[in-house]
Amino acid sequence: MNAAEQARSVELAQLIASALNQFRQRFPELKPNLRPWRDDPQTRAFAEGSSLDLAFHLPGWSPRWQCRSLLVQLRLADAEQPRLMGMLISGMTFQGEQWRLATVGPWTVSGERVPDEAICDQLEQVCRDLVAPLP
Repeated sequence: MNAAEQARSVELAQLIASALNQFRQRFPELKPNLRPWRDDPQTRAFAEGSSLDLAFHLPGWSPRWQCRSLLVQLRLADAEQPRLMGMLISGMTFQGEQWRLATVGPWTVSGERVPDEAICDQLEQVCRDLVAPLP
Protein backbone atom coordinates (compact mmCIF):
# COMPACT_ATOMS: atom_id res chain seq x y z
CA MET A 1 0.00 0.00 0.00
CA ASN A 2 1.16 3.53 -0.68
CA ALA A 3 2.83 4.92 2.42
CA ALA A 4 0.99 8.25 2.09
CA GLU A 5 -2.36 6.49 2.35
CA GLN A 6 -1.31 4.41 5.36
CA ALA A 7 -0.05 7.19 7.63
CA ARG A 8 -3.21 7.01 9.73
CA SER A 9 -1.54 6.91 13.11
CA VAL A 10 1.33 8.69 14.81
CA GLU A 11 3.30 5.42 14.92
CA LEU A 12 2.98 4.81 11.18
CA ALA A 13 3.80 8.43 10.37
CA GLN A 14 6.93 8.18 12.56
CA LEU A 15 7.99 4.96 10.84
CA ILE A 16 7.59 6.53 7.39
CA ALA A 17 9.45 9.67 8.51
CA SER A 18 12.30 7.56 9.94
CA ALA A 19 12.68 5.69 6.65
CA LEU A 20 12.62 8.92 4.64
CA ASN A 21 15.17 10.49 6.96
CA GLN A 22 17.57 7.52 6.75
CA PHE A 23 17.52 7.55 2.94
CA ARG A 24 17.76 11.34 2.66
CA GLN A 25 20.74 11.52 5.04
CA ARG A 26 22.76 8.99 3.07
CA PHE A 27 21.46 9.67 -0.43
CA PRO A 28 20.50 13.35 -0.85
CA GLU A 29 20.19 12.91 -4.64
CA LEU A 30 17.10 10.70 -4.22
CA LYS A 31 13.65 12.22 -4.60
CA PRO A 32 11.04 10.53 -2.35
CA ASN A 33 7.63 9.39 -3.56
CA LEU A 34 5.09 8.28 -0.96
CA ARG A 35 2.61 7.15 -3.65
CA PRO A 36 4.50 4.75 -5.94
CA TRP A 37 1.37 2.79 -6.91
CA ARG A 38 -1.53 3.89 -9.07
CA ASP A 39 -4.93 3.98 -7.44
CA ASP A 40 -6.83 1.62 -9.73
CA PRO A 41 -8.78 -1.63 -9.19
CA GLN A 42 -6.00 -3.83 -10.54
CA THR A 43 -3.39 -2.35 -8.20
CA ARG A 44 -5.77 -2.42 -5.21
CA ALA A 45 -6.31 -6.16 -5.78
CA PHE A 46 -2.67 -6.73 -4.78
CA ALA A 47 -2.69 -4.36 -1.81
CA GLU A 48 -1.23 -5.70 1.41
CA GLY A 49 -2.29 -4.17 4.69
CA SER A 50 0.93 -5.33 6.35
CA SER A 51 3.29 -3.22 4.26
CA LEU A 52 4.09 0.39 3.49
CA ASP A 53 5.46 1.13 0.04
CA LEU A 54 7.47 4.15 -0.95
CA ALA A 55 9.87 4.95 -3.77
CA PHE A 56 12.91 7.07 -4.37
CA HIS A 57 13.78 8.37 -7.81
CA LEU A 58 17.16 9.30 -9.24
CA PRO A 59 17.46 12.13 -11.77
CA GLY A 60 17.89 9.44 -14.46
CA TRP A 61 19.51 6.06 -14.91
CA SER A 62 22.64 5.88 -12.76
CA PRO A 63 25.60 3.61 -13.48
CA ARG A 64 26.53 3.74 -9.78
CA TRP A 65 23.03 2.62 -8.80
CA GLN A 66 22.29 0.48 -11.88
CA CYS A 67 18.70 1.74 -11.74
CA ARG A 68 16.43 4.79 -12.05
CA SER A 69 14.30 4.23 -8.96
CA LEU A 70 14.18 2.36 -5.68
CA LEU A 71 11.00 0.68 -4.54
CA VAL A 72 11.06 0.25 -0.77
CA GLN A 73 8.63 -2.01 1.04
CA LEU A 74 8.46 -1.75 4.82
CA ARG A 75 6.98 -4.98 6.18
CA LEU A 76 4.95 -4.58 9.37
CA ALA A 77 4.48 -7.22 12.03
CA ASP A 78 1.10 -5.87 13.14
CA ALA A 79 -1.08 -3.25 11.52
CA GLU A 80 -2.78 -2.47 14.86
CA GLN A 81 0.48 -1.83 16.75
CA PRO A 82 2.87 -1.17 13.87
CA ARG A 83 6.32 -2.64 14.28
CA LEU A 84 8.84 -2.87 11.45
CA MET A 85 9.53 -6.53 10.79
CA GLY A 86 11.74 -6.17 7.71
CA MET A 87 12.44 -4.39 4.45
CA LEU A 88 12.68 -5.12 0.76
CA ILE A 89 14.45 -2.64 -1.52
CA SER A 90 14.38 -3.12 -5.29
CA GLY A 91 16.38 -1.22 -7.87
CA MET A 92 14.08 -0.60 -10.84
CA THR A 93 14.46 0.44 -14.47
CA PHE A 94 11.99 0.38 -17.35
CA GLN A 95 13.04 -3.25 -17.89
CA GLY A 96 11.92 -4.16 -14.36
CA GLU A 97 13.81 -5.16 -11.22
CA GLN A 98 17.59 -5.08 -11.62
CA TRP A 99 18.56 -5.93 -8.06
CA ARG A 100 17.11 -6.36 -4.57
CA LEU A 101 18.06 -6.23 -0.93
CA ALA A 102 15.92 -8.07 1.59
CA THR A 103 16.33 -8.19 5.35
CA VAL A 104 15.78 -11.94 5.24
CA GLY A 105 18.76 -14.21 4.87
CA PRO A 106 22.20 -12.67 4.32
CA TRP A 107 21.04 -9.03 3.91
CA THR A 108 23.07 -8.58 0.73
CA VAL A 109 22.23 -6.96 -2.59
CA SER A 110 21.64 -9.51 -5.34
CA GLY A 111 20.51 -9.40 -8.94
CA GLU A 112 21.61 -9.05 -12.56
CA ARG A 113 23.14 -5.58 -12.16
CA VAL A 114 24.03 -4.55 -8.64
CA PRO A 115 25.04 -1.03 -7.54
CA ASP A 116 28.56 0.00 -6.58
CA GLU A 117 29.87 -1.58 -3.41
CA ALA A 118 29.71 1.75 -1.52
CA ILE A 119 26.00 2.11 -2.39
CA CYS A 120 25.34 -1.49 -1.31
CA ASP A 121 27.08 -0.86 2.03
CA GLN A 122 25.02 2.30 2.61
CA LEU A 123 21.75 0.49 1.75
CA GLU A 124 22.60 -2.32 4.15
CA GLN A 125 23.31 0.29 6.85
CA VAL A 126 19.92 1.95 6.24
CA CYS A 127 18.28 -1.44 6.78
CA ARG A 128 20.28 -2.08 9.95
CA ASP A 129 19.41 1.35 11.33
CA LEU A 130 15.70 0.88 10.69
CA VAL A 131 15.23 -2.82 11.46
CA ALA A 132 17.87 -3.36 14.20
CA PRO A 133 16.16 -1.19 16.85
CA LEU A 134 13.51 -3.91 17.16
CA PRO A 135 13.14 -5.34 20.67
